[in-house]
Parts: sequence; C-alpha cells; structure tokens
Amino acid sequence: MSGGGFSMTQPPMSFEAAASVLTGADSPFELVTEDVCGVAMPVFKNRFRSLREILLKSKEFGGAEMAVWDDGTRWSFTEHERLVASVAAAIRQKHGIGHGSRVAILASNSPGWVLMAWATLTLGGTVVAMNGWWQGDEVRYGLDLAEPDLLLADRNRLARLEGGDPGLPTIVLEDDFDAYAEHDHAAELSDVPIAEDDLAAIMFTSGTTGRPKGAMVSHRNFIAFLMLTFCNSAVLRMTRPPPGEDAPPPVGIMSNPLFHVSGFQSGALMGPATGMKTVWTTGRFDPVKIMRLTLEEGVTRWGGITTQLWRLLEHPEFEPDKFHQVNSTGGGGSAFSPDLQRTLREKLPKARGDINVGYGLTECGGVCSMATGDLLLAHPDTAGRTIPGNDVAIFDDEGARLPDGVDGNICVRGPNVMLGYWKNPEATQEAFFEDGWLRTGDIGRMRDGLLFLASRKRDMIIRGGENIYPLEIENRLDDHPDVEEVAVVGVDHRELGQEVKAVIVPRAGARLDPEKLKEFVAETLAYYKVPTYIEIRTEALPRNATGKVLKPVLLGEAENTFREE
Repeated sequence: MSGGGFSMTQPPMSFEAAASVLTGADSPFELVTEDVCGVAMPVFKNRFRSLREILLKSKEFGGAEMAVWDDGTRWSFTEHERLVASVAAAIRQKHGIGHGSRVAILASNSPGWVLMAWATLTLGGTVVAMNGWWQGDEVRYGLDLAEPDLLLADRNRLARLEGGDPGLPTIVLEDDFDAYAEHDHAAELSDVPIAEDDLAAIMFTSGTTGRPKGAMVSHRNFIAFLMLTFCNSAVLRMTRPPPGEDAPPPVGIMSNPLFHVSGFQSGALMGPATGMKTVWTTGRFDPVKIMRLTLEEGVTRWGGITTQLWRLLEHPEFEPDKFHQVNSTGGGGSAFSPDLQRTLREKLPKARGDINVGYGLTECGGVCSMATGDLLLAHPDTAGRTIPGNDVAIFDDEGARLPDGVDGNICVRGPNVMLGYWKNPEATQEAFFEDGWLRTGDIGRMRDGLLFLASRKRDMIIRGGENIYPLEIENRLDDHPDVEEVAVVGVDHRELGQEVKAVIVPRAGARLDPEKLKEFVAETLAYYKVPTYIEIRTEALPRNATGKVLKPVLLGEAENTFREE
C-alpha cells in the first residue's frame, strides 16, 4: 500500500506523467469513480476498507521495531497488535465499549494514548481526541458536546476539571492503564463489522462561533489520506533520480500532539500502514531531546510545525555535521517561510531536495496539496500541487468555479473530506458547496496547477500550529470590569508564525495592567491563547458603518475610510 516496491530504474518523469501512470487502470493507485456519501468522486480502487484492516496487515512486519518512546518503551509490530487486542478486550468487558461507542482521550502523547485509540477503532468505536492544552471550562465543553462513554485521562489534565470529576467512567492513565494493556495476552482483535463511512474519530477544530467544533472523520477519510500520502510519495520518487544504495531506512520522529490530525495520522496510523519505525517524544517540545533521539535511533525524517523546526535549527547545540542522515523534512501549521526553507537547505543539505510543505486542515484529514524539492525552490510561496486522489479548486461565494489567477474560496473535495461537524448541522451545511466541495475558509488562487494562499478568510490566528479564534479571547476580556472595547489580532512572529495581540480600550477612569489582564485570560483559557502583546489605547477602536471592528486597520494593513457623521 505504501508504494515502496515500485521500480525506479526509468529516467525521472514529470509530476503529471508519473501521476497518470500510477493512478491509471491496473496501476497500484488506480482511481475509479464511486459514490461517497451521495457524491460521485474518484477513489482509490485498491484500498483498505477499515483501519482495523491496516492493523491486521501490520502483523506482516512481525518483530521489526515499530515504535520507540522517550521513556524507554519499545514495541515491535507484533507487540503493538497484541497490546491493542488486550486493551480492546478489556474496555469491551469492563465498560461495554463496542461499535458506535465513543472513547475520549485527554492526555499528552503516550503509549497509552496510541493503544487506547487503536483499541477503540478496532471495536468500531469512535476516538474523541480532546485537546490536551485545554483548561477546565474548555474540557467540560468538549465532554458535554461529545458525550463519551469512557474517558482516558492523565492526572494533570483530570485535575483541571472542577473537583477532578469528569462525570463518566474514567481510566487514569498513570494509575490504571497498565492493567488494561496486560488484561489478556491471548486476546484476538474483534471481528465486528466496520463500514467505510463509520465514524472513526472526532477531531476538534476552531469554528466561526469561537468554540471548537468536532470534525467527524470516518474510516474512509483516514484511509484516503494515507493513500493520498502514499500515492504522492510514489509520484515524487518517479520524478527524481533513484536514491543511492547506501540510503538508510526511513525513520520518523513525532512530537506533534496526537489530538492534532497531523499527529494522529502521521504518528499513530502511518507506522502500521507502512512498516516505518517512529520515535515518539512526550511532554513539551524539547529540541535537545529531539537531537539526542535522532542520533540514537537513526532518525532520517524531521517533520513538524515551523516553530519546532526553527527551535531545532537555531539551538546552540545543533551541529549540521552530526545530522547528516536527516534526508527529509517539512511540515505546516503556520507560514513555512522562504527564510525557513533556505535555512533548512543550508543546515540539512541532504534534505534540500526533500523539503515538503503541505496545505490542509483537519476537515480534509490533513494535507490536500504539497510542494517539495525543485518546485518549492522555484516557487517558495506556493502551497503546491493538488495531491492525486483529491481535488482542490477555487470558487466564488455563490459556488461558481473561478478561472486561473483569480482569488476566491479554496475548496477541497475527495474521500478524505470529513463527514461534517458533530451535532452541528448548521455549520456542516455552511461548510459545503454542492457536490461535496468543502469550503476551507481560506482565500487563494490556482496558477498553472499550483495553489497560492492569499489570506485567511476568517480571523483565525495560527500560533505555533495551534488554531486560535479571537472571539473566544475577546469574550473573556469583555468580562473584565475595566475593559470597554477589545479586539484580538494575530501579528507575525518568526518562529511561531503568529502571536496573539489584544488591543484594549479601558473604561473611563480605569487603569489597566497588561500583566494582570494576561493572568485574567489565563484563568479560563489555555496558555497559547493568552495574548503575548497587549496594547492599551484611549481612542475608540476603528469600525465600519455596521459597527464591525476593522482589524486590518489595527494591523496597519488598511486605512479607516469610515467616518461617523
């Protein structure tokens, strides 16, 4: 399924020619038209029909090392499957988890997170991936929305809930989970029927109301994303000279949170699907730990958000000569600047031809377009080509397709696109044009087959890969008795992509302390939502004729042409 067995002895081909060969009739990635949730679209003919099939197939990799954790835990593919089967048997017997059950996970990256997720999926259940950075009110909101049947949580995050009581059956990771992993060494994976469009996970994403929305991701969606990744990798290999015989086997390292679609896809799912070894880090991102594990475990691929890559490359202990085996890198989550691309080429020369920049979102399973290698060198500002197997197009606000070079709504269609938003039919309807086209909320244009981003249509701030909706912070600051007006904007930041800035007008006679305001926000919101910058101003915020705050004016990107008479 990974495309690893293709012969690369032929001369390099163009991307378009290679894609045509690999997706044509009787090819490994043959595309055929099928009905997907009422919409006819291309799908991969030779695909898994459930994620459990991937886990069963992974047993063929046997005793090869699958996962290495920074706490010393190591699994082979055989051991991973055995542990998943044991956890699945335990949660079925002790908690009645089965097809259609929802299991929430509220924890930092850990072996238990991965095992519980796979156990839930093999039973036909749904993983509710709770954001591990949420504070108490945010956690309660997520639990109330998803209504899970079971919760796996670590002590730290459980303590954020008032009284430490989530109000549902709970497994405390540090205290209870080992008994589930060792419940039954002889357990077999469940054979309960799982349909392609059964709900596999609820992945939380920020929405237009400022509250997180639960993107419903099916087995089909996850598998389609994996197939897109495999196909794109195979196409790219056909566009390049073959690697040398001494090229090391690929080994990845994962520090992205598992509650992000990128961490879940590239970490928990990719290894069993490909046979690739993954090295895992736990806790906060630590560049020293990443560098140490890279050398100890033979890591060849560095991926992650731009913030993490900057912190690695600019760390005083980073020495390019030590990391000569790193031959691939890339990521997303915030602007992948030309400056970062240049620095990667300079400091990781073996990866200069395999720097990968993707565009995507939770609602389409991750990445839907990709730029890499010479293409990225020639067009450092592009979001790349559409990955074969899904479609990216530009539409106007009425749903009409726009020609090349015209800015409009970036839309995505394919078997990788989510089912909709959990318990939010209105938001689901707003998210789609006819015929299954997902409105990403971003503005961009196509030019000569390449996607270029123009702006975020919504006011979303992307800080270090985390989506932040300003309204949530504005609502919190509005609760402060001395705040008259507030607007929250994103300002550019070299490492994080953006930082949070609040512009505040105090009430008459009030004196505001920026540090006290930050503490006020931190009482109810996650740390990454707390404004780094606070500007106190005496004049009213600029507004248009309808009363909407003109945020481009606050950012210095436009003039306030509205004058109140």
